[in-house]
Amino acid sequence: MAKSALQIARASYKPKMPKALYGQVKIEEGKPTQSVADQEEVKKLFPNTYGMPTLKFVESNEKPNYPVMNVGVILSGGQAPGGHNVIAGIFDGMKNMNAANRVYGFLMGPGGLVDHNYKELTAELIDEYRNTGGFDIIGSGRTKLETKEQFDKGLEILKKLDIKALVIIGGDDSNTNACVLAEYYKSINAGVQVIGCPKTIDGDLKNEMIETSFGFDTACKVYSEVIGNIQRDCNSARKYWHFIKLMGRSASHIALECALQVQPNYCIISEEVEAKALSLDDIVKDIANVVAKRAEMGHNFGTVLIPEGLIEFIPAMKDLIAELNDFLAHNQDKFNATPKNEQLQFVAQNISAKNAAVLNSLPEGVARQLTLDRDPHGNVQVSLIETEKLLAEMVKTELTKMKGNGKYNGKFATMVHFFGYEGRCAFPSNFDADYCYSLGYTASALIASGKTGYMSSVRNTTAPADQWIAGGVPVTMMMNMERRHGEMKPVIQKALVKLDGAPFKFFAERRNDWAMSSDYVYPGPIQFYGTPELCDQPTVTLKLEQANK
Repeated sequence: MAKSALQIARASYKPKMPKALYGQVKIEEGKPTQSVADQEEVKKLFPNTYGMPTLKFVESNEKPNYPVMNVGVILSGGQAPGGHNVIAGIFDGMKNMNAANRVYGFLMGPGGLVDHNYKELTAELIDEYRNTGGFDIIGSGRTKLETKEQFDKGLEILKKLDIKALVIIGGDDSNTNACVLAEYYKSINAGVQVIGCPKTIDGDLKNEMIETSFGFDTACKVYSEVIGNIQRDCNSARKYWHFIKLMGRSASHIALECALQVQPNYCIISEEVEAKALSLDDIVKDIANVVAKRAEMGHNFGTVLIPEGLIEFIPAMKDLIAELNDFLAHNQDKFNATPKNEQLQFVAQNISAKNAAVLNSLPEGVARQLTLDRDPHGNVQVSLIETEKLLAEMVKTELTKMKGNGKYNGKFATMVHFFGYEGRCAFPSNFDADYCYSLGYTASALIASGKTGYMSSVRNTTAPADQWIAGGVPVTMMMNMERRHGEMKPVIQKALVKLDGAPFKFFAERRNDWAMSSDYVYPGPIQFYGTPELCDQPTVTLKLEQANK
Protein backbone atom coordinates (compact mmCIF):
# COMPACT_ATOMS: atom_id res chain seq x y z
CA MET A 1 0.00 0.00 0.00
CA ALA A 2 1.42 3.40 -1.03
CA LYS A 3 1.68 5.76 1.95
CA SER A 4 2.18 9.46 2.48
CA ALA A 5 4.77 10.76 4.90
CA LEU A 6 2.00 11.58 7.36
CA GLN A 7 0.57 8.05 7.14
CA ILE A 8 4.00 6.63 7.93
CA ALA A 9 4.49 9.00 10.85
CA ARG A 10 1.00 8.39 12.25
CA ALA A 11 1.47 4.61 12.20
CA SER A 12 3.97 4.99 15.05
CA TYR A 13 1.64 7.13 17.22
CA LYS A 14 0.76 5.33 20.46
CA PRO A 15 -2.75 6.31 21.55
CA LYS A 16 -3.18 7.38 25.15
CA MET A 17 -5.90 5.73 27.23
CA PRO A 18 -7.28 5.58 30.79
CA LYS A 19 -4.73 4.51 33.37
CA ALA A 20 -6.95 1.67 34.59
CA LEU A 21 -6.84 -0.08 31.20
CA TYR A 22 -3.07 -0.51 31.12
CA GLY A 23 -3.10 -3.38 33.63
CA GLN A 24 -5.63 -5.83 34.97
CA VAL A 25 -9.08 -4.41 35.67
CA LYS A 26 -12.08 -5.20 37.78
CA ILE A 27 -15.62 -3.86 37.59
CA GLU A 28 -17.34 -1.50 39.98
CA GLU A 29 -21.10 -1.67 39.48
CA GLY A 30 -23.30 1.40 39.76
CA LYS A 31 -27.00 1.53 40.45
CA PRO A 32 -29.62 -0.30 38.37
CA THR A 33 -30.80 1.81 35.46
CA GLN A 34 -34.03 2.56 33.63
CA SER A 35 -34.77 3.95 30.17
CA VAL A 36 -34.93 7.74 29.70
CA ALA A 37 -38.64 7.48 28.88
CA ASP A 38 -41.43 4.94 28.23
CA GLN A 39 -40.03 2.66 30.95
CA GLU A 40 -42.77 0.04 30.93
CA GLU A 41 -42.81 -0.33 27.13
CA VAL A 42 -39.01 -0.58 26.89
CA LYS A 43 -38.77 -3.00 29.82
CA LYS A 44 -41.38 -5.25 28.21
CA LEU A 45 -39.35 -5.37 24.95
CA PHE A 46 -36.01 -6.05 26.71
CA PRO A 47 -36.75 -8.36 29.66
CA ASN A 48 -33.20 -9.82 29.65
CA THR A 49 -31.14 -6.64 29.25
CA TYR A 50 -33.24 -3.95 30.95
CA GLY A 51 -32.30 -2.39 34.29
CA MET A 52 -28.64 -3.48 34.31
CA PRO A 53 -26.22 -1.28 36.32
CA THR A 54 -23.69 1.16 34.92
CA LEU A 55 -20.12 -0.14 35.04
CA LYS A 56 -16.73 1.38 35.84
CA PHE A 57 -13.34 -0.28 35.37
CA VAL A 58 -10.73 0.18 38.10
CA GLU A 59 -7.19 -1.08 38.50
CA SER A 60 -6.75 -4.54 39.98
CA ASN A 61 -3.85 -6.71 41.15
CA GLU A 62 -5.65 -9.89 40.16
CA LYS A 63 -4.27 -11.80 37.16
CA PRO A 64 -7.09 -13.95 35.80
CA ASN A 65 -6.54 -16.58 33.16
CA TYR A 66 -8.73 -15.65 30.22
CA PRO A 67 -9.97 -18.49 28.03
CA VAL A 68 -9.50 -18.33 24.27
CA MET A 69 -12.27 -16.21 22.79
CA ASN A 70 -13.03 -15.13 19.23
CA VAL A 71 -14.64 -11.75 18.60
CA GLY A 72 -16.50 -10.26 15.62
CA VAL A 73 -16.49 -6.58 14.66
CA ILE A 74 -18.96 -4.59 12.53
CA LEU A 75 -18.70 -0.97 11.33
CA SER A 76 -22.23 0.33 10.79
CA GLY A 77 -23.62 3.48 9.17
CA GLY A 78 -21.78 6.57 8.02
CA GLN A 79 -18.04 6.87 8.40
CA ALA A 80 -16.45 8.77 11.30
CA PRO A 81 -12.76 9.49 11.95
CA GLY A 82 -11.23 7.01 14.37
CA GLY A 83 -13.11 3.82 13.48
CA HIS A 84 -9.87 2.02 12.69
CA ASN A 85 -8.55 2.86 16.16
CA VAL A 86 -11.64 1.36 17.80
CA ILE A 87 -10.88 -1.88 15.99
CA ALA A 88 -7.19 -1.61 16.93
CA GLY A 89 -8.18 -1.13 20.58
CA ILE A 90 -10.43 -4.21 20.46
CA PHE A 91 -7.69 -6.24 18.77
CA ASP A 92 -4.96 -5.19 21.22
CA GLY A 93 -7.25 -5.68 24.21
CA MET A 94 -8.26 -9.20 23.16
CA LYS A 95 -4.69 -10.22 22.28
CA ASN A 96 -3.45 -8.83 25.61
CA MET A 97 -5.89 -11.12 27.41
CA ASN A 98 -4.95 -14.20 25.43
CA ALA A 99 -2.63 -14.27 22.44
CA ALA A 100 -4.72 -17.06 20.93
CA ASN A 101 -7.82 -14.84 20.70
CA ARG A 102 -8.91 -14.05 17.15
CA VAL A 103 -10.79 -11.05 15.75
CA TYR A 104 -12.97 -11.23 12.63
CA GLY A 105 -14.32 -8.27 10.71
CA PHE A 106 -17.66 -8.56 8.92
CA LEU A 107 -17.47 -6.80 5.58
CA MET A 108 -19.53 -3.78 4.48
CA GLY A 109 -21.51 -3.40 7.66
CA PRO A 110 -24.23 -5.52 9.31
CA GLY A 111 -24.99 -7.06 5.91
CA GLY A 112 -21.66 -8.88 6.17
CA LEU A 113 -22.94 -10.75 9.23
CA VAL A 114 -26.17 -11.79 7.51
CA ASP A 115 -24.44 -12.72 4.25
CA HIS A 116 -21.45 -14.40 5.96
CA ASN A 117 -18.87 -12.08 4.40
CA TYR A 118 -15.89 -11.68 6.71
CA LYS A 119 -12.12 -11.72 7.06
CA GLU A 120 -9.80 -12.35 9.96
CA LEU A 121 -8.03 -9.23 11.22
CA THR A 122 -4.34 -9.97 11.73
CA ALA A 123 -1.67 -7.91 13.48
CA GLU A 124 -0.12 -7.10 10.11
CA LEU A 125 -3.44 -5.80 8.75
CA ILE A 126 -4.28 -3.83 11.91
CA ASP A 127 -0.87 -2.14 11.82
CA GLU A 128 -1.63 -0.86 8.30
CA TYR A 129 -4.64 1.07 9.61
CA ARG A 130 -3.65 2.44 13.02
CA ASN A 131 -4.45 6.14 13.48
CA THR A 132 -5.88 6.47 9.97
CA GLY A 133 -9.23 7.83 8.84
CA GLY A 134 -11.98 5.92 7.09
CA PHE A 135 -13.66 2.58 7.58
CA ASP A 136 -11.96 0.86 4.65
CA ILE A 137 -10.32 -1.92 6.67
CA ILE A 138 -13.65 -3.81 6.49
CA GLY A 139 -16.06 -1.24 5.01
CA SER A 140 -19.40 -0.15 6.38
CA GLY A 141 -23.06 -0.36 5.41
CA ARG A 142 -26.55 0.63 6.47
CA THR A 143 -28.30 -2.75 6.61
CA LYS A 144 -30.59 -2.77 9.65
CA LEU A 145 -30.41 -5.82 11.90
CA GLU A 146 -34.02 -6.12 13.02
CA THR A 147 -35.55 -9.46 12.01
CA LYS A 148 -35.35 -12.91 13.57
CA GLU A 149 -34.29 -14.31 10.19
CA GLN A 150 -31.30 -11.95 10.11
CA PHE A 151 -30.36 -12.75 13.72
CA ASP A 152 -30.52 -16.50 13.08
CA LYS A 153 -28.58 -16.22 9.82
CA GLY A 154 -25.90 -14.20 11.62
CA LEU A 155 -25.77 -16.76 14.43
CA GLU A 156 -24.89 -19.48 11.90
CA ILE A 157 -21.59 -17.80 10.97
CA LEU A 158 -20.88 -16.77 14.58
CA LYS A 159 -21.18 -20.43 15.62
CA LYS A 160 -19.09 -21.58 12.67
CA LEU A 161 -16.25 -19.18 13.58
CA ASP A 162 -16.73 -19.87 17.32
CA ILE A 163 -17.31 -16.14 17.91
CA LYS A 164 -18.45 -15.52 21.48
CA ALA A 165 -18.85 -11.73 21.27
CA LEU A 166 -19.80 -9.20 18.61
CA VAL A 167 -18.93 -5.47 18.72
CA ILE A 168 -21.15 -3.17 16.66
CA ILE A 169 -19.59 0.24 16.09
CA GLY A 170 -22.28 2.73 15.06
CA GLY A 171 -24.66 5.56 15.83
CA ASP A 172 -27.95 5.64 17.70
CA ASP A 173 -29.88 3.41 15.30
CA SER A 174 -27.00 0.93 14.94
CA ASN A 175 -26.62 0.66 18.71
CA THR A 176 -30.39 0.26 19.07
CA ASN A 177 -30.13 -2.69 16.68
CA ALA A 178 -27.15 -4.01 18.68
CA CYS A 179 -29.28 -3.97 21.81
CA VAL A 180 -32.15 -5.79 20.07
CA LEU A 181 -29.63 -8.39 18.90
CA ALA A 182 -28.15 -8.71 22.41
CA GLU A 183 -31.64 -9.23 23.83
CA TYR A 184 -32.49 -11.91 21.26
CA TYR A 185 -29.24 -13.85 21.65
CA LYS A 186 -29.59 -13.79 25.43
CA SER A 187 -33.24 -14.88 25.25
CA ILE A 188 -32.29 -18.03 23.30
CA ASN A 189 -29.05 -18.64 25.23
CA ALA A 190 -27.02 -18.32 22.04
CA GLY A 191 -23.80 -17.76 23.99
CA VAL A 192 -22.95 -14.58 22.04
CA GLN A 193 -22.39 -11.23 23.77
CA VAL A 194 -23.15 -7.99 21.90
CA ILE A 195 -21.36 -4.73 22.75
CA GLY A 196 -21.85 -1.31 21.12
CA CYS A 197 -19.50 1.63 20.53
CA PRO A 198 -20.78 5.23 20.14
CA LYS A 199 -19.96 6.54 16.66
CA THR A 200 -21.34 9.55 14.78
CA ILE A 201 -19.84 12.84 13.66
CA ASP A 202 -23.29 14.37 14.27
CA GLY A 203 -22.61 14.44 18.03
CA ASP A 204 -26.19 13.42 18.87
CA LEU A 205 -25.32 10.16 20.65
CA LYS A 206 -24.42 11.38 24.12
CA ASN A 207 -25.66 11.45 27.71
CA GLU A 208 -24.22 11.44 31.22
CA MET A 209 -22.26 8.25 30.45
CA ILE A 210 -21.39 8.96 26.78
CA GLU A 211 -19.85 12.44 26.82
CA THR A 212 -19.26 12.55 23.08
CA SER A 213 -19.48 10.26 20.08
CA PHE A 214 -16.26 9.53 18.28
CA GLY A 215 -15.49 11.40 15.07
CA PHE A 216 -17.27 14.59 16.18
CA ASP A 217 -14.03 16.20 17.34
CA THR A 218 -12.16 15.57 14.08
CA ALA A 219 -15.05 16.40 11.74
CA CYS A 220 -15.72 19.73 13.45
CA LYS A 221 -12.03 20.65 13.32
CA VAL A 222 -11.90 19.79 9.60
CA TYR A 223 -15.01 21.86 8.83
CA SER A 224 -13.81 24.73 11.01
CA GLU A 225 -10.51 24.84 9.16
CA VAL A 226 -12.30 25.17 5.82
CA ILE A 227 -14.80 27.73 7.14
CA GLY A 228 -11.88 29.69 8.57
CA ASN A 229 -10.23 29.62 5.14
CA ILE A 230 -13.46 30.94 3.59
CA GLN A 231 -13.67 33.70 6.19
CA ARG A 232 -10.09 34.70 5.40
CA ASP A 233 -11.20 34.91 1.78
CA CYS A 234 -14.14 37.07 2.91
CA ASN A 235 -11.75 39.57 4.44
CA SER A 236 -9.51 39.40 1.38
CA ALA A 237 -12.01 39.61 -1.52
CA ARG A 238 -14.71 41.45 0.48
CA LYS A 239 -17.47 40.62 -2.00
CA TYR A 240 -19.26 37.35 -1.19
CA TRP A 241 -21.75 36.07 1.33
CA HIS A 242 -21.03 32.38 1.86
CA PHE A 243 -23.97 30.14 2.78
CA ILE A 244 -22.45 26.99 4.30
CA LYS A 245 -24.50 23.90 5.11
CA LEU A 246 -22.90 21.51 7.59
CA MET A 247 -23.52 17.80 8.08
CA GLY A 248 -25.44 16.73 11.16
CA ARG A 249 -28.64 14.94 10.25
CA SER A 250 -30.95 16.05 13.03
CA ALA A 251 -29.06 17.89 15.75
CA SER A 252 -27.15 21.16 15.27
CA HIS A 253 -24.10 20.15 17.32
CA ILE A 254 -21.70 20.45 14.36
CA ALA A 255 -23.00 23.88 13.33
CA LEU A 256 -22.78 25.11 16.93
CA GLU A 257 -19.27 23.73 17.51
CA CYS A 258 -18.02 25.24 14.24
CA ALA A 259 -19.58 28.58 15.21
CA LEU A 260 -17.78 28.44 18.56
CA GLN A 261 -14.52 27.78 16.72
CA VAL A 262 -14.74 30.33 13.87
CA GLN A 263 -17.16 33.07 15.07
CA PRO A 264 -19.23 33.46 11.87
CA ASN A 265 -21.60 36.33 11.12
CA TYR A 266 -24.66 34.14 11.38
CA CYS A 267 -25.36 30.59 12.53
CA ILE A 268 -28.77 28.92 12.60
CA ILE A 269 -29.46 26.45 15.42
CA SER A 270 -32.35 24.20 14.42
CA GLU A 271 -33.41 23.50 17.99
CA GLU A 272 -33.85 27.24 18.61
CA VAL A 273 -35.89 27.57 15.41
CA GLU A 274 -38.26 24.88 16.69
CA ALA A 275 -38.44 26.29 20.23
CA LYS A 276 -39.34 29.75 18.92
CA ALA A 277 -41.68 28.34 16.25
CA LEU A 278 -39.87 30.34 13.58
CA SER A 279 -41.00 30.15 9.97
CA LEU A 280 -38.70 29.99 6.97
CA ASP A 281 -39.66 33.61 6.32
CA ASP A 282 -38.62 34.60 9.87
CA ILE A 283 -35.17 33.11 9.33
CA VAL A 284 -34.76 34.76 5.92
CA LYS A 285 -35.71 38.21 7.25
CA ASP A 286 -33.30 37.86 10.18
CA ILE A 287 -30.38 36.98 7.88
CA ALA A 288 -31.36 39.81 5.49
CA ASN A 289 -31.29 42.31 8.38
CA VAL A 290 -27.75 41.22 9.31
CA VAL A 291 -26.70 41.56 5.65
CA ALA A 292 -28.20 45.06 5.51
CA LYS A 293 -26.53 46.20 8.73
CA ARG A 294 -23.16 44.96 7.54
CA ALA A 295 -23.71 46.72 4.21
CA GLU A 296 -24.14 50.00 6.12
CA MET A 297 -20.61 49.41 7.43
CA GLY A 298 -19.37 48.80 3.89
CA HIS A 299 -19.08 45.06 4.53
CA ASN A 300 -20.89 43.31 1.67
CA PHE A 301 -19.56 39.91 2.74
CA GLY A 302 -19.97 37.36 5.50
CA THR A 303 -20.65 33.77 6.47
CA VAL A 304 -23.89 31.95 7.32
CA LEU A 305 -23.72 28.47 8.88
CA ILE A 306 -26.73 26.21 8.28
CA PRO A 307 -27.34 22.84 10.01
CA GLU A 308 -28.20 20.03 7.63
CA GLY A 309 -31.49 19.15 9.33
CA LEU A 310 -32.88 22.70 9.55
CA ILE A 311 -35.94 22.03 7.38
CA GLU A 312 -37.22 19.39 9.79
CA PHE A 313 -37.14 21.81 12.72
CA ILE A 314 -39.27 24.56 11.18
CA PRO A 315 -42.62 23.64 12.80
CA ALA A 316 -44.74 23.84 9.63
CA MET A 317 -42.11 21.85 7.71
CA LYS A 318 -41.73 19.33 10.54
CA ASP A 319 -45.46 18.58 10.47
CA LEU A 320 -45.38 18.22 6.68
CA ILE A 321 -42.35 15.90 6.73
CA ALA A 322 -43.83 13.72 9.48
CA GLU A 323 -47.00 13.21 7.42
CA LEU A 324 -44.96 12.65 4.25
CA ASN A 325 -42.87 9.98 6.02
CA ASP A 326 -46.01 8.16 7.12
CA PHE A 327 -47.77 8.57 3.77
CA LEU A 328 -44.79 7.37 1.70
CA ALA A 329 -44.13 4.47 4.09
CA HIS A 330 -47.52 3.07 3.09
CA ASN A 331 -47.89 4.41 -0.46
CA GLN A 332 -44.40 4.35 -1.98
CA ASP A 333 -45.43 2.00 -4.81
CA LYS A 334 -48.38 4.19 -5.82
CA PHE A 335 -46.17 7.29 -5.67
CA ASN A 336 -43.54 5.64 -7.87
CA ALA A 337 -46.19 4.56 -10.37
CA THR A 338 -47.51 8.13 -10.71
CA PRO A 339 -46.09 10.15 -13.64
CA LYS A 340 -43.29 12.38 -12.37
CA ASN A 341 -45.05 15.61 -13.31
CA GLU A 342 -48.11 14.53 -11.28
CA GLN A 343 -46.38 13.17 -8.16
CA LEU A 344 -46.53 16.38 -6.11
CA GLN A 345 -50.21 16.79 -6.94
CA PHE A 346 -50.81 13.13 -5.98
CA VAL A 347 -49.18 13.71 -2.59
CA ALA A 348 -50.99 17.02 -1.98
CA GLN A 349 -54.36 15.38 -2.66
CA ASN A 350 -53.71 12.63 -0.12
CA ILE A 351 -52.38 14.54 2.88
CA SER A 352 -54.06 17.04 5.21
CA ALA A 353 -55.11 20.38 3.74
CA LYS A 354 -52.80 22.23 6.14
CA ASN A 355 -49.71 20.29 5.09
CA ALA A 356 -50.74 20.32 1.43
CA ALA A 357 -50.78 24.13 1.60
CA VAL A 358 -47.23 24.14 2.98
CA LEU A 359 -46.07 21.71 0.28
CA ASN A 360 -47.64 23.81 -2.46
CA SER A 361 -46.01 26.99 -1.09
CA LEU A 362 -42.49 25.64 -1.55
CA PRO A 363 -40.34 26.06 -4.66
CA GLU A 364 -40.96 22.99 -6.81
CA GLY A 365 -37.36 21.82 -6.48
CA VAL A 366 -37.52 21.80 -2.68
CA ALA A 367 -40.97 20.19 -2.63
CA ARG A 368 -39.68 17.43 -4.90
CA GLN A 369 -36.60 16.93 -2.70
CA LEU A 370 -38.95 16.31 0.25
CA THR A 371 -40.52 13.36 -1.61
CA LEU A 372 -37.28 11.64 -2.59
CA ASP A 373 -36.51 8.09 -1.42
CA ARG A 374 -36.35 7.75 2.37
CA ASP A 375 -33.28 6.58 4.25
CA PRO A 376 -33.24 3.05 5.78
CA HIS A 377 -35.02 4.42 8.87
CA GLY A 378 -37.93 5.85 6.87
CA ASN A 379 -36.87 9.49 7.19
CA VAL A 380 -36.43 12.18 4.55
CA GLN A 381 -32.81 12.45 3.40
CA VAL A 382 -32.15 16.01 4.52
CA SER A 383 -28.66 16.06 3.00
CA LEU A 384 -30.35 16.03 -0.42
CA ILE A 385 -32.35 19.18 0.35
CA GLU A 386 -30.30 22.14 -0.84
CA THR A 387 -31.16 24.41 2.10
CA GLU A 388 -28.10 26.55 1.48
CA LYS A 389 -29.29 27.43 -2.05
CA LEU A 390 -32.87 27.95 -0.88
CA LEU A 391 -31.82 30.41 1.84
CA ALA A 392 -29.38 32.27 -0.42
CA GLU A 393 -32.12 32.78 -3.03
CA MET A 394 -34.78 33.77 -0.48
CA VAL A 395 -32.44 36.27 1.22
CA LYS A 396 -31.68 37.76 -2.18
CA THR A 397 -35.41 38.18 -2.85
CA GLU A 398 -35.92 39.76 0.59
CA LEU A 399 -33.04 42.20 0.04
CA THR A 400 -34.56 43.23 -3.28
CA LYS A 401 -37.76 44.14 -1.39
CA MET A 402 -35.74 46.02 1.22
CA LYS A 403 -33.89 47.92 -1.48
CA GLY A 404 -37.22 49.03 -2.93
CA ASN A 405 -38.25 50.28 0.53
CA GLY A 406 -34.97 52.12 0.98
CA LYS A 407 -33.90 49.80 3.83
CA TYR A 408 -30.94 48.29 2.03
CA ASN A 409 -28.31 49.74 -0.24
CA GLY A 410 -25.57 47.20 -0.73
CA LYS A 411 -24.27 44.53 -3.04
CA PHE A 412 -25.23 40.91 -2.47
CA ALA A 413 -23.34 38.12 -4.23
CA THR A 414 -23.41 34.58 -2.84
CA MET A 415 -21.43 31.37 -2.83
CA VAL A 416 -22.97 28.15 -1.48
CA HIS A 417 -21.21 25.17 0.08
CA PHE A 418 -22.09 21.85 1.71
CA PHE A 419 -19.40 20.38 3.97
CA GLY A 420 -20.15 16.77 4.81
CA TYR A 421 -18.08 13.99 3.31
CA GLU A 422 -14.93 16.10 3.66
CA GLY A 423 -14.92 15.43 7.41
CA ARG A 424 -16.09 11.81 7.68
CA CYS A 425 -12.85 10.02 6.84
CA ALA A 426 -10.18 12.53 7.87
CA PHE A 427 -7.09 11.53 9.83
CA PRO A 428 -8.41 11.39 13.41
CA SER A 429 -7.27 14.16 15.71
CA ASN A 430 -5.16 13.09 18.69
CA PHE A 431 -8.32 13.33 20.79
CA ASP A 432 -10.25 10.98 18.52
CA ALA A 433 -7.26 8.65 18.04
CA ASP A 434 -6.98 8.32 21.84
CA TYR A 435 -10.72 8.24 22.51
CA CYS A 436 -11.45 5.62 19.86
CA TYR A 437 -8.61 3.35 20.93
CA SER A 438 -9.86 3.64 24.52
CA LEU A 439 -13.44 2.80 23.47
CA GLY A 440 -12.18 -0.31 21.65
CA TYR A 441 -10.00 -1.42 24.55
CA THR A 442 -12.94 -0.84 26.93
CA ALA A 443 -15.14 -2.98 24.67
CA SER A 444 -12.65 -5.84 25.02
CA ALA A 445 -12.78 -5.46 28.82
CA LEU A 446 -16.60 -5.59 28.72
CA ILE A 447 -16.35 -8.77 26.67
CA ALA A 448 -13.87 -10.30 29.11
CA SER A 449 -16.30 -9.47 31.93
CA GLY A 450 -19.08 -11.42 30.23
CA LYS A 451 -21.31 -8.41 29.59
CA THR A 452 -23.89 -8.00 26.83
CA GLY A 453 -26.29 -5.21 25.86
CA TYR A 454 -23.74 -2.59 26.97
CA MET A 455 -22.16 0.32 25.15
CA SER A 456 -18.50 1.12 25.69
CA SER A 457 -18.15 4.32 27.74
CA VAL A 458 -15.14 6.59 28.32
CA ARG A 459 -15.72 9.69 30.47
CA ASN A 460 -13.90 12.64 32.05
CA THR A 461 -12.62 13.38 28.55
CA THR A 462 -11.60 16.99 29.12
CA ALA A 463 -8.87 15.74 31.47
CA PRO A 464 -5.60 14.18 30.25
CA ALA A 465 -6.28 10.74 28.76
CA ASP A 466 -4.72 8.79 31.64
CA GLN A 467 -7.42 10.30 33.89
CA TRP A 468 -10.30 9.21 31.67
CA ILE A 469 -12.82 6.80 33.21
CA ALA A 470 -13.62 3.61 31.30
CA GLY A 471 -16.74 1.55 31.76
CA GLY A 472 -20.05 0.53 30.23
CA VAL A 473 -23.61 1.80 30.01
CA PRO A 474 -26.66 -0.41 29.33
CA VAL A 475 -28.06 0.56 25.94
CA THR A 476 -31.62 0.26 27.25
CA MET A 477 -30.84 3.17 29.60
CA MET A 478 -30.77 5.53 26.58
CA MET A 479 -33.96 4.32 24.93
CA ASN A 480 -37.44 5.68 24.37
CA MET A 481 -40.26 4.85 21.95
CA GLU A 482 -40.51 6.74 18.66
CA ARG A 483 -42.54 6.46 15.46
CA ARG A 484 -40.55 4.83 12.64
CA HIS A 485 -42.01 3.65 9.33
CA GLY A 486 -45.46 4.42 10.68
CA GLU A 487 -45.16 2.37 13.91
CA MET A 488 -43.75 2.82 17.41
CA LYS A 489 -40.31 1.31 17.95
CA PRO A 490 -37.64 1.41 20.71
CA VAL A 491 -34.74 3.67 19.73
CA ILE A 492 -31.90 5.47 21.46
CA GLN A 493 -33.05 9.00 22.19
CA LYS A 494 -31.17 11.55 20.11
CA ALA A 495 -29.31 14.21 22.08
CA LEU A 496 -30.22 17.57 20.57
CA VAL A 497 -28.61 20.93 21.32
CA LYS A 498 -29.81 22.08 24.75
CA LEU A 499 -30.84 25.73 24.65
CA ASP A 500 -30.17 25.99 28.39
CA GLY A 501 -26.78 24.27 27.99
CA ALA A 502 -23.44 26.05 28.37
CA PRO A 503 -22.36 25.76 24.68
CA PHE A 504 -25.52 27.38 23.30
CA LYS A 505 -25.58 30.06 26.02
CA PHE A 506 -21.95 30.96 25.26
CA PHE A 507 -22.84 31.27 21.56
CA ALA A 508 -26.07 33.23 22.16
CA GLU A 509 -24.29 35.79 24.35
CA ARG A 510 -21.77 36.57 21.59
CA ARG A 511 -23.57 36.11 18.27
CA ASN A 512 -24.76 39.71 17.93
CA ASP A 513 -21.17 40.92 18.23
CA TRP A 514 -19.97 38.27 15.75
CA ALA A 515 -22.70 39.36 13.28
CA MET A 516 -21.15 42.78 12.85
CA SER A 517 -17.52 41.75 13.23
CA SER A 518 -15.07 40.70 10.55
CA ASP A 519 -12.49 39.73 13.14
CA TYR A 520 -12.95 36.04 12.42
CA VAL A 521 -11.08 33.15 13.99
CA TYR A 522 -8.98 30.99 11.65
CA PRO A 523 -8.45 27.60 13.36
CA GLY A 524 -6.12 26.19 10.68
CA PRO A 525 -5.47 22.48 10.10
CA ILE A 526 -5.51 19.79 12.79
CA GLN A 527 -2.15 19.53 14.55
CA PHE A 528 -0.82 16.09 15.45
CA TYR A 529 2.58 16.96 16.91
CA GLY A 530 3.57 19.54 19.49
CA THR A 531 2.38 20.63 22.92
CA PRO A 532 -0.89 19.27 24.38
CA GLU A 533 -2.34 22.80 24.16
CA LEU A 534 -1.91 22.63 20.40
CA CYS A 535 -2.59 18.95 19.72
CA ASP A 536 -4.77 17.31 22.36
CA GLN A 537 -7.58 19.80 22.94
CA PRO A 538 -11.19 18.50 22.89
CA THR A 539 -14.01 20.46 21.24
CA VAL A 540 -15.19 23.77 22.67
CA THR A 541 -18.59 22.10 23.19
CA LEU A 542 -17.08 19.42 25.42
CA LYS A 543 -15.05 21.94 27.42
CA LEU A 544 -18.11 24.11 28.08
CA GLU A 545 -20.34 21.14 28.92
CA GLN A 546 -17.85 19.67 31.39
CA ALA A 547 -16.66 22.97 32.91
CA ASN A 548 -19.03 22.90 35.87
CA LYS A 549 -19.10 19.14 36.50
